[in-house]
Amino acid sequence: MTSENKNPLPCRVFRLGTVDYEKALQVQNRLAEARKAEEIQDTLLLLQHPPVVTMGKSGKVQNILHPQDLAGRKIPVIYTDRGGDVTYHGPGQLVVYPILNLRPHKLSVPEYVWNLEEMTIRLLSQYGIAAERLEKMRGVWVEQEKIASLGVHLSRWISKHGLALNVNTDLDPFRLINPCGTGRRVTSMARLTGREISLEEVEKGMIQSFADVFGSQILQGDPKILGENL
Repeated sequence: MTSENKNPLPCRVFRLGTVDYEKALQVQNRLAEARKAEEIQDTLLLLQHPPVVTMGKSGKVQNILHPQDLAGRKIPVIYTDRGGDVTYHGPGQLVVYPILNLRPHKLSVPEYVWNLEEMTIRLLSQYGIAAERLEKMRGVWVEQEKIASLGVHLSRWISKHGLALNVNTDLDPFRLINPCGTGRRVTSMARLTGREISLEEVEKGMIQSFADVFGSQILQGDPKILGENL
């Protein structure tokens, strides 16, 4: 369900490189409050995280299968306010955090989630990867393996968190958890194509796919204005 708004809605995009998870969450919280107050336009953050495991609101601690191995690798576990269960973030994974007001887009929460999946599916098709949704399973899948995880938070129709797409991600840390509590395997664009993928090009493609699906006018943002020494 793409946005019904026929007039492109401005969205400022920030490509941030690698950002610590907790610092990125602080930035999201600040932007979400500013969006609620209508002090800023819709905002899209694209970044990577250093290795980290995050646990969503419906997460179960038993889905952290090897906590000692995580500790040995110095991979922290952070509890967060997004939806969903447990997942891993790390280098080579594109993380996308839309800070949107869903009302001007005329989107319900399920439609918003559908759009996040749709923009990812469209992007992957450009690389010859036939991705899909699975019934009653959130995220984006390729032959029963998850390539993109979703977890969102909505407050007064303002979104936080978003999606994580495995591009060149080292998939080994995923074996230390039960990703999203599904018991399913994960995959990556690099694994499926047999080559390393330019993360910069994937970012550009994701921005365009977002604009197409959400009906947004993309404005480039300068990361310096976000502060936080990103």
